[in-house]
Amino acid sequence: MIRAILIDDEIHCIDTLSILISDYCPEVGVIEKCYSAKSALDAIEKASPDLIFLDIEMPVMNGFELLEQFKQFPFSVIFTTSYDQYAIKAIRFSALDYLLKPIDPKELVAAVNKVRSQKVLPSSEQFRMLMDQIHHLDRGFTKIAVTTTEGFELIPADQVICCEADNNYSHIYLKNKRKITGCRTLKEMEEQLQDFGYFIRVHNSYLVNLNEVTKYIRGEGGYLIMNDGSTVNVSRSRKNALMEKLQPGRS
Repeated sequence: MIRAILIDDEIHCIDTLSILISDYCPEVGVIEKCYSAKSALDAIEKASPDLIFLDIEMPVMNGFELLEQFKQFPFSVIFTTSYDQYAIKAIRFSALDYLLKPIDPKELVAAVNKVRSQKVLPSSEQFRMLMDQIHHLDRGFTKIAVTTTEGFELIPADQVICCEADNNYSHIYLKNKRKITGCRTLKEMEEQLQDFGYFIRVHNSYLVNLNEVTKYIRGEGGYLIMNDGSTVNVSRSRKNALMEKLQPGRS
């Protein structure tokens, strides 16, 4: 049983989430419901939960400020939030999980399954990366955090050759010949890497680093030859967007 605390200043949001958990995630037991960050601090200290569902937008002390009260994180976190592009970007960057309100049951189940599949808890380094992003602290990060079943790895973005979809996982191929399997869909990897400016989705199954492309071979969609000698198929529907990136201004 995963012992969970729900934290949200809106009663109806907690009630809805509690019902969804009961209906779709029987492995999760809700041990506390907190309607403010202050009460949540006390509850976390007393109950030592395995998981907290944490609303970001709360008065007096928001979800991020609550997390800043901790030096260590002996629990997993799933953020719940209305659409906030910057906050979501920061959460993705640090490889943590979030649910958009209104919460979709399938996304809830997927997030809980990720918590169950991880053998170690999120690290303080992930939360430090998150806070740096939230507070606009530019520490020159050129790495992304990638969660794996063992924990997470910090990977230099420019070392990624391409990413390949594998259902709810992604295989990440690096210049040093390593392959890392991340607990993220390819869409999530695309969102995490998009701000670097040199990654593009060329197929439902592939995301590539344009700096690692050696050659394009024509075809219905064609395919790419990468610097490491590997090939990546290009789908017909994504060919034009790729050509625009490779040859700006030419059709």
